[in-house]
Amino acid sequence: MQPLQIAPCRLLYGLYRGLKSPASTGTRICPTMARPSSNMADFRKLFAKAKHIVIISGAGVSAESGVPTFRGAGGYWRKWQAQDLATPQAFARNPSLVWEFYHYRREVMLSKEPNPGHLAIAECEAQLREQGRRVMVITQNIDELHRRAGTKNLLEIHGSLFKTRCTSCGIVAENYKSPICPALSGKGAPDPEAQDARIPVEKLPRCEEAGCGGLLRPHVVWFGENLDPAILEEVDKELTLCDLCLVVGTSSVVYPAAMFAPQVSARGVPVAEFNMETTPATNRFRFHFQGPCGTTLPEALAPHETGNVS
Repeated sequence: MQPLQIAPCRLLYGLYRGLKSPASTGTRICPTMARPSSNMADFRKLFAKAKHIVIISGAGVSAESGVPTFRGAGGYWRKWQAQDLATPQAFARNPSLVWEFYHYRREVMLSKEPNPGHLAIAECEAQLREQGRRVMVITQNIDELHRRAGTKNLLEIHGSLFKTRCTSCGIVAENYKSPICPALSGKGAPDPEAQDARIPVEKLPRCEEAGCGGLLRPHVVWFGENLDPAILEEVDKELTLCDLCLVVGTSSVVYPAAMFAPQVSARGVPVAEFNMETTPATNRFRFHFQGPCGTTLPEALAPHETGNVS
């Protein structure tokens, strides 16, 4: 498998090729527009007429299912934040520790369910499909909760916790084993006092392709890595065609995804942000609805009695 590279795209992806935290980019989203509206009735009028809706989702929507976000105060696994472990360098130094971290996350996700926000999005997609309208979900989340909620049109730009990639042969495969390998059974406790398992590399998850047996890694995009160019091309197409964009539960600080909605807004397409708090991009958008996505989205995406408005 070739290293991920970036194909030429029409939007500003060339500026933000790899997955980056805000500290590494030093980038501010600007310029701003007038203070966004929180008028749900006005949003609903636009929603009723939209033919091609893109929904960009982040960690906030899954947080309401009890999924750790590893963001902000208290966002630690043991003594590390996600950006300390979610890097190729960390995996090269200590694959046992990184696999403990991802094993913990996989096991947590097996106990979680989609929340009303996920379900509202999936139900909206299904209802609008019957009307000949399109909904596409572009998610930064790797938990597969959108998929489990029933969303069909889905781009998981950062990969999935439940896929692996072989570091030798490059094969990508779904993997829902619990535990993913015997040596990780009972490991990965998040407590700061927990001792590292120091599992020998030969006992970590290994490729099952005939004649391979290479070390597996999570099939996720780590900080400093490029997003899959084929997925970015799909994202670019959807953002170019959409006539309404929702930004759901994302902090708008991880690039390149943080630039998606501002670029849509810059060409005059209405963007509505649904989040627990304002973000660096809030003043770029037409609407901002503050509160839990599981409360705001079911109201915002509820079907109109007469379908779409002409």
